[in-house]
Amino acid sequence: MTDHNFLNLHVLISHSPSCLNRDDMNMQKSAIFGGVRRVRISSQSLKRAMRTSDYYRAHLGTPSIRSRHLDLITTHLLASLAGEFDEDIIRKTAGLFVQNANVEPANEEEEESTEEPSAGGGKELAVAPWCVAEIRDLCGQVASVFQEGLTAEERTKLKERHGKQKPKKGTPAKSLEALEEEELIKKIDKRLKERAGSMTTAFNQAVDIALAGRMATSGLMTSVDGAMAVAHAITTHAVDADIDWFTAVDDLDPEGAGHLNTQEFSAGVFYRYASINLGQLQHNLGNVERTRALEVARHVAHLLATVVPSAKQQTFAAHNPADLVIASFSDQPLSLANAFESPVKAKGEGFLQPSAARMLAYWQTLMDAFSLDDRAAVFSTLPLDTQPVFKRLVDLENWISADGSASVQ
Repeated sequence: MTDHNFLNLHVLISHSPSCLNRDDMNMQKSAIFGGVRRVRISSQSLKRAMRTSDYYRAHLGTPSIRSRHLDLITTHLLASLAGEFDEDIIRKTAGLFVQNANVEPANEEEEESTEEPSAGGGKELAVAPWCVAEIRDLCGQVASVFQEGLTAEERTKLKERHGKQKPKKGTPAKSLEALEEEELIKKIDKRLKERAGSMTTAFNQAVDIALAGRMATSGLMTSVDGAMAVAHAITTHAVDADIDWFTAVDDLDPEGAGHLNTQEFSAGVFYRYASINLGQLQHNLGNVERTRALEVARHVAHLLATVVPSAKQQTFAAHNPADLVIASFSDQPLSLANAFESPVKAKGEGFLQPSAARMLAYWQTLMDAFSLDDRAAVFSTLPLDTQPVFKRLVDLENWISADGSASVQ
């Protein structure tokens, strides 16, 4: 039996009339696939909904912090690490870790974080994931290095260097104190490279970074290759949007309407897909056992099947869970989106049942065509003409955490 390093998750979820993800024109996001318009929910929107959900906090812990404001990040860290380190060490670490970091978030989730712009002032940086556990470890290293200081030999060499400075015209020479701090920062950087394992272990407390990844090109922040790929969800069928013309009634105005506007909306069956590289996830979590990666994966499956983006939900309340989930341990990532390249037709029975039949048939076609030996299981609320299926989502989750060895009851 091969390692089956990838867990592929295929989800069908039918949303009642809604507008779950909008573009810069306040219209539904969409895509042309198979020559027809499909409604789309971006992967960024899905990942944020998963990361900020109550289920995530209950089962995967506190998610990372995402902000571009150094002052807000520092304030949060001062509150989170109060009593553990001196305020000066926390501020210095925040500056070294955040302000000097040239970051390009690997998952681009920050581009669609909320409907309102982020608040607060101060220096704006790239919006990226900051892990409190990671900065706690950094604070310990910074405090240790500054407490040790420089050796007598290092101080002597630094004084000689200070005296030999030849700054460019119009640029003042660096003070001895500034040069000493530069040397201490170099020692911090060296020590962190020697203790890289302790930094990845910190991601056990910020699983979303281990899953989604992070790219840093400078500073003390470490780059993380994401272990999870998430596709933009699209409808399995063509969609023609409807327009809701609405008014906000002013109860104290005899004319009645205080606001008039329109909102695009639609309904549809969406195909969601995610692939988890279990080996990469093990590495990102600090070289943990596969069982730990599987435990995280089971919760990702639950989130992918149940979490819905919050946009316009007070208006539409499209709180719909999945009706079909295929979980497959495989040797490669494998999307089933092409099952719907030819859009599904309703034929008087709705889109959900024919979409389910289409997806299961296409999955079997790929297994046969490419001689794949995936270990797979299905959860469904629908009547299916296929192998035994789990009737409860929790049973599929248990199957995942058992590495595909549990049986259908």
